[in-house]
Amino acid sequence: MNDLLGHDDVKQRFAATLRHGRLASTYLFVGPEGVGKRAFAERLGAALLCSQRTGESLQPCGDCDSCRLSDAGTHPDLLRIARPEGRTTLPLELFIGPPDKRHREGFCHDIALRPLISDRRVAIIDDADDFGVETANALLKTLEEPPPRSLLILIGTSLARQLPTIRSRAQVVRFRPLSPDQVASVLEAPPHAMTAEVAQRLAEHSGGSISRALEISEGGLDAARDSLLRLMEASPLDANALARVLEEETKAVATEPRLRRRATRELLGAVVERVHGRLVEGLADPQGVDRSLTQLEACFDAEEAIERNGNQSAVAAHWAARLARP
Repeated sequence: MNDLLGHDDVKQRFAATLRHGRLASTYLFVGPEGVGKRAFAERLGAALLCSQRTGESLQPCGDCDSCRLSDAGTHPDLLRIARPEGRTTLPLELFIGPPDKRHREGFCHDIALRPLISDRRVAIIDDADDFGVETANALLKTLEEPPPRSLLILIGTSLARQLPTIRSRAQVVRFRPLSPDQVASVLEAPPHAMTAEVAQRLAEHSGGSISRALEISEGGLDAARDSLLRLMEASPLDANALARVLEEETKAVATEPRLRRRATRELLGAVVERVHGRLVEGLADPQGVDRSLTQLEACFDAEEAIERNGNQSAVAAHWAARLARP
């Protein structure tokens, strides 16, 4: 796994686990989006299925038939589950099959089958944040009585977003954000091939997430961020202009509600960074500190309202009014 950036502590943990033969049946990977959780899961799965791997190595050989199938995404013993596009939760039929084939198709059926070409089966369940109660309950028996020689890896963003059914039956592995230099190195390399200046600027505002850096650079979000931060330099602040940027620019970036909410959170995060910087610089000014704290609270409340699917126009207007209040 030398080509996977960061997460040395996670690599050492799994190397020790393999060295002592104590691989668990279910792991829950949690951490920010875009820091390499899925890439790590894919590489770990490929290594465990590799016919040439020995000892505690986490590195698949890349040459055997099993590795070639894993790289192509066609290994019959490496199962992948993710939330379908356009769905807000992981659908029940992915796990127990459609109504006419209940328990004869789906993940819970497939993971229980004997391995076809390897000595185990590995399953990666993405979007674990999006389990519904019914779907999590359908997976419960598999988690409580995992099939022999099987490994389940669930991928989410935060432990708080996991249902107790999932959280209590998995070993948690935490992934930290990448460093700005690591994010920049990915952005400079193919297929992104950004200039060093652009890559470094995006990396500084990425929060250690490659996907966040790409989102900022694409679809006009980078320009919207710059517009919003320019407005933050005005005195007094123009509440109407702030609300207009937050509402209209995110609508231009994405019309699909989930993606638009994500864009809104990105812009709010940029404002939080700017206000936090001012707070640190102005600690000697009690009035400035009070205003910065009030503005931070407005941003955090707006983020919470967006998470609860609040009306984006109303959230933007209320946020801007609080931000500009003397």
